[in-house]
Amino acid sequence: HVQLVESGGGSVQAGGSLRLSCAASGYTYKRNCMGWFRQAPGKDREGVAVLWIGGATTYYASSVKGRFTIAQDNAKNVMYLQMNNLKPEDTAMYYCAAGNPSLYPDSWKRWSEYDVWGQGTQVTVSS
Repeated sequence: HVQLVESGGGSVQAGGSLRLSCAASGYTYKRNCMGWFRQAPGKDREGVAVLWIGGATTYYASSVKGRFTIAQDNAKNVMYLQMNNLKPEDTAMYYCAAGNPSLYPDSWKRWSEYDVWGQGTQVTVSS
């Protein structure tokens, strides 16, 4: 079936940048949305950014607007998350996900709306 593999995580100082990649195998035609979630120790899994496949529609968590950018390269079957001006509070395990979120307001932010997940890549930001 569909498989997702993340890469690009690491350790950076506050104000630095990282670009995460999510490589997809299999077919995604039954899933219309892909995105990034993150989870810090003791915290719930949080929606960061999503992209509807084949369109220009994107959503971002308020905490990352203006700093993070989500994009997809269909030819390479890869999704990216460009992370700029990183802050210590961005420290978390980041996961790539795919699914078909409902059209209710803010449904895209719920991890339960997605059924395919990558293994995660760690991002650590130091002060």
